[in-house]
Amino acid sequence: MELSNKTIAITGGGRGLGAAIAKRLATQGCKIALIDLDEKTLERCAAECIAAGAPQVETYKANVAKENEVENLFQQIAEDFDALDGLVNNAGITRDAMMLKYKDGQQVSKMTIEQWQSVIDVNLTGVFLCGREAAAKMIKFESGGCIINISSISRAGNMGQVNYSAAKAGVQAMAVVWAKELARFGIRAASIAPGFIGTEMVMAMKPEAREKLTSGIPLRRIGEPDEIAQTVQFILENDYVSGRCIDVDGALRL
Repeated sequence: MELSNKTIAITGGGRGLGAAIAKRLATQGCKIALIDLDEKTLERCAAECIAAGAPQVETYKANVAKENEVENLFQQIAEDFDALDGLVNNAGITRDAMMLKYKDGQQVSKMTIEQWQSVIDVNLTGVFLCGREAAAKMIKFESGGCIINISSISRAGNMGQVNYSAAKAGVQAMAVVWAKELARFGIRAASIAPGFIGTEMVMAMKPEAREKLTSGIPLRRIGEPDEIAQTVQFILENDYVSGRCIDVDGALRL
């Protein structure tokens, strides 16, 4: 895909990985549809994208876990841009907890249904809804396209993250299914599994905790958000990449 003047939608686009992806694609001349719940971060990122070279940026406040909001969202994107060439399914949350926690033989806590469901709703159902609606618009425009799901190396199973791990394994599997189902329309799908990346959340950790985290990574450093953005750009540009997950984790495997 030649990126200049292509319309790319990015969920969770106000900050962190989403903002890094948006700004990199802006430098390639993409038109950007930024989606988030935080209007202030959306406005800030939109201004940065315009400064970086994006010919058009629109912002949308939407809850990706709500079907009617997602349907209205992609209808509005289609009207505003008269095109949709790519979607980066990046929006996600964490609600970490052990499934069951015991001390001295006694159960002291368990993951609540709210902790489970909130992560599944945003990280799995939200990806499905956005992918479905984006694909429908791409088919309507008859211009092909590409959907990229942001998974995680936690998809292999990470202690204290049964909800997050299940969701991230699911979005990888969805990308494989979509790659097969949508190929006849010229639509590709793939996923990216980041390791520990220097987003606001990670960089806010106590230095000693971050150092311990880094020591377990063979490359001995935390990844940069732009390194994930570079991978997004690679997938969008390479028209023979589909149905695969690219790990970007400094050789860390969970």
